[in-house]
Amino acid sequence: MSRTTITWRRKAMGLTAGMAVAALALTACSGGSSGAKATGSAAAVSQADIDKAMKTPTKLTFWTWVPDIQNEVKLFEAAYPAITVDVVNVGQGADHYKKMRSALQAGKGAPDVAQIEFQHVQSFALGDNLLDLTPYIPATTGADYVPWVWKQVRSTDGSKIWSIPQDSGPMGQLYRDDILKAHNIAVPTTWDQFATAAKTLHAADPNVYLTNMPGNDMGQFTAMLWQAGARPFGWNGAKEVTINVASKEATKVAQYWQDLIKAGDVSVDPDFTDTWYQGLANGKYADWAPTAAWAPVFLQGTAANTSGLWRAANMPQWDASGSPVSANWGGSSDAVMKSTQNPIAAAQLALWINHDPASTLMLANKQFLFPTTNATLTNSEFSDLAPAFYGGQKVNQVFADISKTVPEDFSWLPFMDYAYSAGQESVGKAIADKGDVVGALKTWQDALVSYAKQQGFTVK
Repeated sequence: MSRTTITWRRKAMGLTAGMAVAALALTACSGGSSGAKATGSAAAVSQADIDKAMKTPTKLTFWTWVPDIQNEVKLFEAAYPAITVDVVNVGQGADHYKKMRSALQAGKGAPDVAQIEFQHVQSFALGDNLLDLTPYIPATTGADYVPWVWKQVRSTDGSKIWSIPQDSGPMGQLYRDDILKAHNIAVPTTWDQFATAAKTLHAADPNVYLTNMPGNDMGQFTAMLWQAGARPFGWNGAKEVTINVASKEATKVAQYWQDLIKAGDVSVDPDFTDTWYQGLANGKYADWAPTAAWAPVFLQGTAANTSGLWRAANMPQWDASGSPVSANWGGSSDAVMKSTQNPIAAAQLALWINHDPASTLMLANKQFLFPTTNATLTNSEFSDLAPAFYGGQKVNQVFADISKTVPEDFSWLPFMDYAYSAGQESVGKAIADKGDVVGALKTWQDALVSYAKQQGFTVK
């Protein structure tokens, strides 16, 4: 994954509360089509209609922030010469979503296909802005993707397909092999071992921390809740939401990091800042944990002077006796807007970019987007890469195996933009201030419940 993509994904995934309100107010934009109506009907579009549409001169607009994705688009255009695709980067983070929502609300100017992160898919589905792709793609498509990833792009009841997965971020850890060995510290396999290692390492060298826990990254914190068994969010697809960010599982995570932070055994530098970059490069942090599958390539560019010193491993576990459990941090998909005039061609673009073997391998090895298809994850051209930066370790294979351990039953609210913003103001602030992280969970819970009710939701 490119540094630009990673930086946006980590630092700008939250939108303002006002934007969240706008999202709930959006209504569907109707539109005609060449070959089929953009109705989202469950009736499958015939292969004859698909063939006809893909041979009909058509221009599609594709909004995405992925650098150089034009290369994959060229492969698509070569396969379907009648279709031309205008690739547009309207901005990253809040700018991307704000412009999408403005265009959808105005009923004009929206793209045919747009990139949407997993946690924001449901907010656009709530506004009836997304085309149900079920009729436009083979019924067996889901089997080609990692199961938990495929669930991320489906409606809450599983009856509709809102987008096609593009990349993901199963979580593990990247650690400095030299630093741990110098202090006779084994790679932590449990969170208890991790806490002990953090205390031991910092006591031995006050200038080094086992890891850094940023207060400005709710995506990472939410992923840790996911791994611990918390299920803080839910939506029934209508007007009922589940909000449980202060559960016993979530409290366990908050208490764990609160204890480490107050003991001074981990740092709390904001991530993706100059200080944080320097910490990775100069040995201030001996372990980037937890981190995601997009991190190995990013780290090579950030801490090039440490080549050969890093290794990858599974995320530490809460239960030492059970099977490994991970979670996901990041990931996006390509969705078709319901307003498109060309639903067949648009659906085929979204599918082809993220399903064709040549395209998905290029996304993995050129744009460094961690794969979501089983075929690419097991492709030796991806999994057998053994970069010298990691001492020749097959890091991609490590994270491919980790991807199999992400639980499927994790859902989102249809206003995750506000949820992350509120979490940043409560939990994030408590981490940054080295304060009461556990108490901040209740503040986050209250804010979300209040907001949901203001928007007309029933809170479960």
